Amino acid sequence: MADETKSQQSGDKAKEATVYDGRLFRRILSFLGPYKGRVLIASVLVLGTAFLGALQPKLVQLAIDNHVVEGDVSGLLRIVGLLALVLVGQGLTAFAGGYLTQWVGQHALYDLRTRVFRHIQRQPLGYFDRTPIGRLITRTTSDIEALSNLLSAGVVSILGSLSQIVFIAYFMFTLNVRLALVALAVMPLMFWATMTFRNRVRVVYRETRKQVSRLNSFMQEHITGMPVVQMFNREAEELRRFRGINDEHRQAQVKGVFYYALFFPAVDLIASLALALVIWFGGTEAMRATLTVGVLIAFIQYVRRFFEPIRNLSDQYNTLQSAMAASERVFDVLDHDAALAEPDEPRSIDECQGRIEFENVWFAYENLPDSDEPNWVLRDVSFTVEPGQTVALVGATGSGKTTIINLLLRFYEVQRGEIRVDGVPIQHLALEDLRHHIGLVLQDVFLFSGSLADNITLGDPAKSLTDVQHAIDLVGADRFIDVLPDGLAHEIGERGVTLSHGQRQLVSFIRALVYDPAIIVLDEATSSVDTETEELVQTALGTLMKGRSALVVAHRLSTIQDARQILVMHKGQIRERGTHQDLLTLDGLYRKLYELQYADQERTAA
Repeated sequence: MADETKSQQSGDKAKEATVYDGRLFRRILSFLGPYKGRVLIASVLVLGTAFLGALQPKLVQLAIDNHVVEGDVSGLLRIVGLLALVLVGQGLTAFAGGYLTQWVGQHALYDLRTRVFRHIQRQPLGYFDRTPIGRLITRTTSDIEALSNLLSAGVVSILGSLSQIVFIAYFMFTLNVRLALVALAVMPLMFWATMTFRNRVRVVYRETRKQVSRLNSFMQEHITGMPVVQMFNREAEELRRFRGINDEHRQAQVKGVFYYALFFPAVDLIASLALALVIWFGGTEAMRATLTVGVLIAFIQYVRRFFEPIRNLSDQYNTLQSAMAASERVFDVLDHDAALAEPDEPRSIDECQGRIEFENVWFAYENLPDSDEPNWVLRDVSFTVEPGQTVALVGATGSGKTTIINLLLRFYEVQRGEIRVDGVPIQHLALEDLRHHIGLVLQDVFLFSGSLADNITLGDPAKSLTDVQHAIDLVGADRFIDVLPDGLAHEIGERGVTLSHGQRQLVSFIRALVYDPAIIVLDEATSSVDTETEELVQTALGTLMKGRSALVVAHRLSTIQDARQILVMHKGQIRERGTHQDLLTLDGLYRKLYELQYADQERTAA
């Protein structure tokens, strides 16, 4: 009874896997939809190639039985000429079909990769907090590349191999039914070997794709964090961990190699058995004069050709399983959409005045493990930035300052309360419209490989060099840009490695200014800038802040003493608010922060 139950469960799993594979396969094929006309032409060409290939042994049989045996030289020449035309036709159709399938496949692959990248770009920052970057890189590169062979040639090649089998079987049965049955007597054995191979390889390929993802994630994380690894002398330990992951990847690959090394010789052995049966039975019949020599020779060729597409189908099954395992992971990315909802009828702000309102805002990044009560990062935060005002946020690390900026830019969604810009709740604004009015300068500056000008405009053709130069003049960054070898055309390298940290921050400041935003947000924008560069930034800010609202997060209290309002954050709440002098008079948290910094400055000066 237990064996029956186990057998039934195994059958159910196999059925589910077949249905699941069918659904995935149809979804992969949907990317060929825009090119169905070309796919149809390629299919016709492949069918033509298969038919012309199967026709050749038939022509050989006719040449031997009707002309060689009869001594008909002219008839033999006609058959040879026809055979040459068939060979040329097969070559031309094979070339045209192969080129067309590759063309279609590469365009479909381009569409899929673009769709995945567009989907990833739409996700909020919380998605990237939870998802390893290496995993996303694997999805958009090697996982999609695993679909290349299937989309480029796999589908049409499978059709070609199946049509070859059908055409060869047709010609075999038209030549001699009994000999055809003898040749195909080994097919149950071939079917059993193929199904066994299929079930083993499915599991292996899923494990292989999993190990590739782990390997890529580890490499991406540790190459990015190599300075930390070297600083703390962790090379040996990280190498040990890498060897473990690499070994598991190797084992998964070797297991797949084992099944293929076992299967293909098995196919060759079964094909040889079929050929032996044909030679034994056909040779006996030929000696009895019940079978012509031409038919026997044609059958020998057909048997050799018959198992070739079966081997190809097995190899294409390899491609299919690899594609299925990869598609599961790619479609898993596409099916989990955490993008912030855009309003059905978005409101717009044509002339942004820069009024910012936080009203009773509560926010938590995640729930506590053992409680339904969120771990609130912000608690009932309310304040207003009037047009043209500068409001500063100060407080200890983890008090919620940067979170306020993330919520204003709608990188995350508030759980309670409301945030408004010019009186419009930010959920009612299109994300593009909201962020168009805000210029952001972060503490950790990210620059892309390319020219300095491209990093400032981010490739926006609407921003001219005149706009860029105007922003540079406002910041006063021309003195360091002018000394660069190629000026604005200078290639700064990946992550801006050819620039100092202070210069990278100035570039990010110019990047924000070039779009002339109504609101400026500075997140520790001068925390890592030297004294001379800070003076440049402060001078530029005096001109920049006129007519603009500014929300400034700062550790250096000296940079925000002229702010219209200073908000002192502590454990997610605004504990104090007022001007610099008002807060010093209160003798509270702000005064303590100020005295601590003043004491540090005195020690540094000494």
